[in-house]
Amino acid sequence: MTASTPTARLAELGITLPEVAAPVAAYIPVTQVGNQVWTSGQLPFVSGELPAVGKVGADLDTDAAKDLARTAGINALAAVDSLVGLDAVRRVLKITGFVASAPGFDGQPAVINGASELMVEVFGEAGEHVRSAVGVAELPLNSPVELELIVELR
Repeated sequence: MTASTPTARLAELGITLPEVAAPVAAYIPVTQVGNQVWTSGQLPFVSGELPAVGKVGADLDTDAAKDLARTAGINALAAVDSLVGLDAVRRVLKITGFVASAPGFDGQPAVINGASELMVEVFGEAGEHVRSAVGVAELPLNSPVELELIVELR
């Protein structure tokens, strides 16, 4: 049986939320507006470093980038958790995903599925969300993916 809270689901999935990544420029990682929490763009940092860099469709394949999108999603959850606690989340509203894409690469939706599928694993039906998956020429620090998360609070 699935655990009843997002925190318990994370434990079931074997996911430990990392420390919130320090901003790489002049911004804050997360903010609350009314009953919503918005994250800044989250990169797929692991222990303060990007595990891969470059363009999807040239330097990385779709599956590797999908894993990185999942990691960026975990980092976004960590940002939300640091501000309000994940168990305060009523539902995930939106993910905006950016994929540093090689010319001709059009698999951005499959890449960002890494983050979208994570939200459903953690929140169940409340993790279903609207989304944009956008191909871009460059991302900060040559990251292959970046994503923003918006959630609604209870």
